[in-house]
Amino acid sequence: MSILDIAAQRLREFHFDEDDFQALRALVKSLTGIHLTEQKRELVYGRLTRRLRMLHLKSFAEYRELLSRDECELTELCNAITTNLTAFFREPHHFQYLREQWLEPLAANPRGPRRLRIWSAGCSSGEEPYSIAMTVLETLPHPGSWDVRILATDLDSEVLERARRGLYPQERTASLSPQRRERFFTEHRDGRAVSHRIAPEVASLVTFKQLNLMHPLPMKGPLDVVFCRNVIIYFDRDTQRDLFARICRLQRPGDLLFLGHSESLFKVCESYGLIGKTIYRRV
Repeated sequence: MSILDIAAQRLREFHFDEDDFQALRALVKSLTGIHLTEQKRELVYGRLTRRLRMLHLKSFAEYRELLSRDECELTELCNAITTNLTAFFREPHHFQYLREQWLEPLAANPRGPRRLRIWSAGCSSGEEPYSIAMTVLETLPHPGSWDVRILATDLDSEVLERARRGLYPQERTASLSPQRRERFFTEHRDGRAVSHRIAPEVASLVTFKQLNLMHPLPMKGPLDVVFCRNVIIYFDRDTQRDLFARICRLQRPGDLLFLGHSESLFKVCESYGLIGKTIYRRV
């Protein structure tokens, strides 16, 4: 242990040694597929100390013992470790491509299918699937005559509850145009606090489900579009390969896959071809 590690240990509220980190690291990997590197050691400590305080535990050893017998706490562990950074229309070029290169040609084809299935994997608090739904409503003529379903999944049960409520503080919707806020949200006031609630026409297109990507995928497909953005960055290469081997079986040649800005399928999956910035087509 380095001098810096010893100093950090002395300053910590709870003793957190190598055995604690390695045991929690292995447990998180087995539960979620998330690969916690050495650089995530302080992140693990910082997020889990909140659980120790809440549970009135005295050490990480006690917490590990609790995890061995309490399935509910395993869920809380996963919720604490997962990262939920998101925003409406994050990486806007993806939504532009979806609109111009997928939805508009689909709408312009009078003999084309009127069925659309989209999966938002790792949907967090709902901004991504609701952005997809808004894009669909803005693009398709008479969207009520289409069979559109957007499945939104996440491992974190707490953020899924927030997503289902569809209520966002004013600062979360500030980046949206006034036209979008006017059409797709209703204003909600609680004293001086202003928030915005997703409109029913948007919410009706989205179904939220809890899903662990390490488990068998329950959907049958085919899925026209998959958003799997800023998810695989936390997985090691073997876990990525396994996941996309399963996802590709749910898509047909020509279907779309969107990844996050720092993610790639290079040496991961040959079932997709790169057609744009982190935009792939099933081949």
